[in-house]
Amino acid sequence: MKTVYRTYKFRMYPNAEQRQVLARYFGSVRFIYNHYLAERKRQYEETGRSDGYARQAKDLVSLKRTEGFEWLKEINSQTLQQTLMHLDTAYKNFFNHTADFPKFKSRKRGGSFTVPQFCYLENGYIHIPKFKEGLKVKEHRNVKGAVRSMTISITPTGKYYVSILTEEQHEPIARTNQSVGLDMGLKSLVITSEGETYDNNRYTKKYEQKLATAQKHLARKQKDSNGWEEQRMKVAKIHESLANSRKDWQHKVSADIVKRYDTICIEDLGVKQMEEKKKGVKKNRLSKSISDAGWSSLVAMIVYKAEMNDKTVVKVDRYYPSSKTCNVCGWKNDSLALSDRNWTCPQCGTKHDRDVNAAVNILGEGLRVLNCKSSVGTVDYTGGGSVRPTSVGNRLRSQKPTNL
Repeated sequence: MKTVYRTYKFRMYPNAEQRQVLARYFGSVRFIYNHYLAERKRQYEETGRSDGYARQAKDLVSLKRTEGFEWLKEINSQTLQQTLMHLDTAYKNFFNHTADFPKFKSRKRGGSFTVPQFCYLENGYIHIPKFKEGLKVKEHRNVKGAVRSMTISITPTGKYYVSILTEEQHEPIARTNQSVGLDMGLKSLVITSEGETYDNNRYTKKYEQKLATAQKHLARKQKDSNGWEEQRMKVAKIHESLANSRKDWQHKVSADIVKRYDTICIEDLGVKQMEEKKKGVKKNRLSKSISDAGWSSLVAMIVYKAEMNDKTVVKVDRYYPSSKTCNVCGWKNDSLALSDRNWTCPQCGTKHDRDVNAAVNILGEGLRVLNCKSSVGTVDYTGGGSVRPTSVGNRLRSQKPTNL
């Protein structure tokens, strides 16, 4: 057993009065975030420095006492402080070069707020400060462990959700003593070093025509009219269905991979760089397909599920020529183009499927890196080099994953 943090997400069904209170919460949190973000920008532009969390939290106390801002007292004080913590984290991430500069929050994207203390779930209701009654939730599974915090959110389609962070004891799944290399693709979402594939369902393409029609109707309506709001909701629901479908498939794929393998080797892809427009070059024609595949979120799911179950994830350098290198003799095919899905090594005569060859190379390089970290002075790894699919005909059989 090990101590882990797990989040449970439930749909909420607040009554009319509670929806009004929630709207005040969302608005207040958005105001505080935008107000102090603007302050930080102004201070930095004028002096080259800006206030941190401590000074802004102290200023918040004064702001709540200022005439015209008394309505902030209706909001849980810890929730407002937590908003400043989120802003401080976003600001530090920018200066640490791990994220873009914080953006101002917009009501069009829904909203959220966090309650860090004095919240609990009981008999299908969550109880948080400033609410007279509990808020009803659809508790579709039991919550284990101690509740640490709750985050309430509203989607652009008007649905309310609560994410409950808990600290609990978790029993890791059984070990299999198996290793795998994963190559991310567009034809197939994931290709393993064993020659198995996970389908790329191309959800954007599936909803593309329906979404285009709905957006066309939205563009023809008077903005902020009743008809416009009704059509905006239809567009938002399509986006929501698309995102939920992708996330559901990614959870199934990541759960199946973590369940079957103890060591998972993945290429450290620069997804953002793949999508961005380069200087003097037109935007990558595959940008929409790359974005639709959702490689980054899939890898993130694999990583956190592996950590929870004491599995190992090794990321291979993105510049490692996994597709161009023969996994048998090591010869490098510098002339390999993106359209070349199969190629034959002129050195050893091995016929390669581009994606499977890449996955096998990623496995070998990942195990080498792992071995170097665990053994001081060791730079070569001899195991795993012969890991290859049994035959070309079985390389791309479709693998239907199961839930973890």
